[in-house]
Amino acid sequence: MNRRHVLAAGAALLTISDTALGQSTHAQHAGASQLLDAASNCVKLGLVCIDHCQQTLASGDTSLAACERSVDQMVSICGTVAKLASVNSSYLAGLARVALVACQDCETECRKHADKHSACKACAEACVDCAAECKRTAA
Repeated sequence: MNRRHVLAAGAALLTISDTALGQSTHAQHAGASQLLDAASNCVKLGLVCIDHCQQTLASGDTSLAACERSVDQMVSICGTVAKLASVNSSYLAGLARVALVACQDCETECRKHADKHSACKACAEACVDCAAECKRTAA
């Protein structure tokens, strides 16, 4: 997966979520819209981090292997959270509890590399924001 594919996937996710939000009233999505934004941002920055990790791995440096794996899992979970938030799903609170843990784990792994890799730092910060929204939603 190259950077162009990563960015296209992130843009597609944002387009889908914006369209879904436009089809419902603001009142229905008052709480879910903040989680949608945070999860979408987490996915977007996570995809950039994955691309960076893969480029590093391709060069023979395996120091980001655990980071790439953690981010990949977080992206999968947060992508689903964004989708469920866009339709204000009854399953959102349950998945938000899982996403909270995934974001915390991802942030922990990315922080190990944040001083050296800006993609890891940005991903970690997005995970902090998403975890906070997941915590509010899961409560």
